[in-house]
Amino acid sequence: MPTPDTPITIVDYGVGNIASVVNIGRKAGASMTVSSDPDTIAGAHKLILPGVGAFARGMSNLRERGLIAPLHRAVIERRIPILGLCLGMQLFTRRSEEGDAEGLGWIDAVTERFHCDTNGSQLKVPHMGWNRIEVAKADPLTTDLPADPRFYFVHSFFVDCKDRSDVLLWSTHGNRFAAGIQRGNIRGVQFHPEKSHQYGLALMRGFASL
Repeated sequence: MPTPDTPITIVDYGVGNIASVVNIGRKAGASMTVSSDPDTIAGAHKLILPGVGAFARGMSNLRERGLIAPLHRAVIERRIPILGLCLGMQLFTRRSEEGDAEGLGWIDAVTERFHCDTNGSQLKVPHMGWNRIEVAKADPLTTDLPADPRFYFVHSFFVDCKDRSDVLLWSTHGNRFAAGIQRGNIRGVQFHPEKSHQYGLALMRGFASL
């Protein structure tokens, strides 16, 4: 488990449910800190990028706060672990169908809107509520998940990975979609661990153990 001198830093860029993420991180045994300071983020040991809302606003807020370059230094150059939550995961992609803003581009993927299922029926959007997930590959995030894991989702967009080996978790809303991604030190989940009770707590313990 992490020690108090190696905290997980939550990136505060104005679009996340930060208090709840802090709480579940502490319950998982991690030392948590919150920062919007570029130098603190560039030098962090481990990061969480939360997020709720629109893709373009998320990228605009990161840019206005001068956080894109510090995130790149920490994640791409120093290769520290990062976990994106909901919108935070979507911002790892190249772009979104929601507006014309470019994403961080760390994962070769596009964020797309839910439309129809395989039979052409309109899907209920946003996708909201509890859904089961399927683990696609072994990872510390999933090692200690309880049997039959399920998580709480609230989203209208999903991540379409061009390289299927980047998919960590699958779920289904009309069609199967990536509920979690992992490439190297970069991880993200489409659901909200902070709202997912024992399942979210187990996942956060896995991230804290990295």
